[in-house]
Amino acid sequence: MGKEQIVVKVDDREFRVPVGTLVGDIAKEVPGSKGAVVARVNNDTMGFQFPLTEDCTIRFLHTDSEDGMRAYRAGLVFLFVRAALEVIPNCIVHVKHALSNGLYGEIDHTHPVIEKDIRAIEKRMKELVEADIPFERRIVPRTEAERIYKEQGFEDKLRLLAQNGSDEVVLYNFGWFHDSLRTIMVPSSGYLKHFKLRYYLPGYILEYPRRAHPTEITEYVEQGKLFNEFFKAERWQDNISVRTVPDLNDCIRQGRFGDLVRISEAYHENQIRDIAQQISKERDRLRIILIAGPSSSGKTTFAQRLTVQLRVAGLWPVAIGLDDYFVDRHLTPVDEDGHADFEALEAIDIELFNEHLTKLIQGEEVQLPTFHFPTGTRQWHDHKKLKVRSDQPIIIEGIHGLNDKLTASIPKGRKFKIYISALTNLNLDYHTRIPTTDVRMLRRMIRDNQFRGHDARATIQRWPLVTRGEQRHIFPFQEDADVMFNSTLIYELPVLKPLAVELLEDITPADPQYSEARRMLRFLSHFVSVEDWSEIPCNSLLQEFLGGSCFE
Repeated sequence: MGKEQIVVKVDDREFRVPVGTLVGDIAKEVPGSKGAVVARVNNDTMGFQFPLTEDCTIRFLHTDSEDGMRAYRAGLVFLFVRAALEVIPNCIVHVKHALSNGLYGEIDHTHPVIEKDIRAIEKRMKELVEADIPFERRIVPRTEAERIYKEQGFEDKLRLLAQNGSDEVVLYNFGWFHDSLRTIMVPSSGYLKHFKLRYYLPGYILEYPRRAHPTEITEYVEQGKLFNEFFKAERWQDNISVRTVPDLNDCIRQGRFGDLVRISEAYHENQIRDIAQQISKERDRLRIILIAGPSSSGKTTFAQRLTVQLRVAGLWPVAIGLDDYFVDRHLTPVDEDGHADFEALEAIDIELFNEHLTKLIQGEEVQLPTFHFPTGTRQWHDHKKLKVRSDQPIIIEGIHGLNDKLTASIPKGRKFKIYISALTNLNLDYHTRIPTTDVRMLRRMIRDNQFRGHDARATIQRWPLVTRGEQRHIFPFQEDADVMFNSTLIYELPVLKPLAVELLEDITPADPQYSEARRMLRFLSHFVSVEDWSEIPCNSLLQEFLGGSCFE
């Protein structure tokens, strides 16, 4: 006979409960769980709707945690889609990508959606929050999920389900509305009190709080350049008929992977060539080229490919390493936790850096420093000198490239700023987007393992610090860029999948990173794997992570 009771520990309390007791039932007995939205059960994250099947330790999480805020965002999407369907019957809701402090999407219907429609949807959402309707988790047979999707007109979810070999499907019921966002949900709509809905022609932005201030909606900041990049990516995907993951999987199964690679790489090359031509046309004015972007955007390969295109245009750029201008380690500023903050602007000797740039631009020879990382000190070598000609723009790649404080002595008219990021526009289905952050973390995980000997545990553990630095030092300045470059390759996730799965499956339930590993494995399960990389050119940005780049 199986075990009839299990032991559940929460803080210093212990409960003996029947097998199958819901996480939410335990939460009712723990005063400290008030306001929590999900729970960490041993090293896995579970919603309040999950049954407990073995002895465990539970820690309840609020929306100031990444898992909690992820569940909150998912709940808002669920809430929004139901409200939209009630206000505009038979519409098709698309949740497309992140923008500013929210999610951008569009609503397809027989008439254009106007601001009055969005206001009505927001009003209905608030009514549903007041009603405090539970999100009920069910595991249903595949045939029942198919029936529900057909009844609700979710053809996109039927396509994704058709490519899933599982006989069972996890669905959430929200009153009459049923959906599966492939993530964990908050307990009920009553938890979703903090949001705003903004009309953004031709769609909407669903604004939500940040972890640092989980009960506040921060001031909206227009991101027109970023929106245009997503718009361009969407139009390009329409042209090649790869809009969702099922489209991509079908393309690969039909033997068209090679064509997809060639088209994607040509698209990248055309954009890099166009950027080089912009710089070349202003060669007398532009002397500094600054490249910045979040981790694993492909900055290194992009800089190399841009250099090639600039040479085609008759320019001979030189690169200066920003790391060599670190202040001596004992002068490095500390963060709020008392740790050395190497990502702070003050970690760089700004005065010396600007002095060297101004001298170089005016044709003077400069002796460049070398930062010696083992000792944490700056060193000087007689052989490391640089003098640049008028046809040699200086390329600077680094986290602070878009911040004018880094190059304060250089007039704006002499600088060209490039923002690069992997702006993923491929979604699982119309309601389930693929976060750009997830794609970059997979890239970094594989690169860390290939080149730095780190396992997936180390990458996942460090990732919150990486994203914190991006939020502080990169994203606030991205709209200041002269151009943006989207480094996403439409074919990359099927290529990254087999490498990432091997690393993620090495993480066990005993590891603190287990929950995140499980989440990423569930996400990757929707993609067909590609293990033959022979079609990928050696100068592809993807090779920076796979390890076959000709620029190494």
